Amino acid sequence: MDTLDRRIIAALRENGRATYAELGRQVGLSASAVHERVGKLESTGVITGYHAMVDPSSVGLGVTALIGIHSTDTADDEDVAASLALLTEVESCYRVAGEESFVVKVRVATVDELEQTLGRLRRIAGIARTRTTLVLSTRFEGRPNTSEVDTRDE
Repeated sequence: MDTLDRRIIAALRENGRATYAELGRQVGLSASAVHERVGKLESTGVITGYHAMVDPSSVGLGVTALIGIHSTDTADDEDVAASLALLTEVESCYRVAGEESFVVKVRVATVDELEQTLGRLRRIAGIARTRTTLVLSTRFEGRPNTSEVDTRDE
């Protein structure tokens, strides 16, 4: 990956719907050259997908919580993560260092649904206990870090 690839990635993180022509103008390449580079970035797993960013409240998911998960001494992290992946309300799952084994971001419609989700989480084999932090408001989220694009050639 070189400087141009990094600039293309930064541009796509800002606007995943940009055309190859738009990307080409931004990075100084032809649309076909950008198309080829994006294809390589996709095939090598650097670019893993594209998605629409949706306001959770507008689709009925007004409650967000960050839940720290403490595993049992005998828990298998892969099994716990696989079980967490089955819960549709778990939007993100992070394996972390510290007292907790995982931190998950959960989005649900109501506090009652959050309580039900916590019950389901606690019944997963390998989870000893949870610690929940309710999100009051979101100042920003999921923003691309393009302020300092690494331009070193590798």
